[in-house]
Amino acid sequence: MSHRDRRHAQAAGARHRWLNRLQTALLVLTLLGIAAVAGSLLYGARPRHPNEAPDLWAVMRKLAARAGLPAVPVPHYVPSGGVNAFATGTKHHAAIALTDGLLRSLTPRELNGVLGHEIAHIANEDLRVMDLADSISRLTHLLALLGQIMLLFSLPALLWGTVAIQWPALLLLAVSPQLTLLAQLGLSRVREFDADRLTAELTGDPQGLALALAKIERESRAW
Repeated sequence: MSHRDRRHAQAAGARHRWLNRLQTALLVLTLLGIAAVAGSLLYGARPRHPNEAPDLWAVMRKLAARAGLPAVPVPHYVPSGGVNAFATGTKHHAAIALTDGLLRSLTPRELNGVLGHEIAHIANEDLRVMDLADSISRLTHLLALLGQIMLLFSLPALLWGTVAIQWPALLLLAVSPQLTLLAQLGLSRVREFDADRLTAELTGDPQGLALALAKIERESRAW
């Protein structure tokens, strides 16, 4: 190959790599956009500004300061009858979603416990930990699915006896999603207990959180 041909090949390779990166970026942005739109349509959450809910913001500021957060999580109102609350984001930029059903059902003392619990999750960086655990679980499920597909395509060779089956590996492949799920549930349980403990320290009122959790469980079953 001549020097000129090599330069053309290198230039073509560079263009190909650039186009691949561009396509990847566009796909990621598209997926993020779809997720954002779907989340907006599903939850319809909107931020509650300090002038709309001064008491709520006062509690949030107090708990965030006690937890040592660099920024106060922004409370969001979710127009849903379900009794639920969840946090998202990082220590520097977090949000806590509160459903209409939750705000109507809980007393100020109980709401204080729920807010403390969600802020505890943010302070403990549980969101990042559970996102990582969820990603590992999804990857395990994908690998198990690919293994099952490969086994399906290998059936003719297995029937003819030209390929040996590694039964221990096959068994591990079959049960790996269930094992990963159990580990994920165990991790979630541990993080919930840690969040409960920190909530008691932040609020100074363990009974308030206990009352809130009991009411949420009753209301969720009824709803």
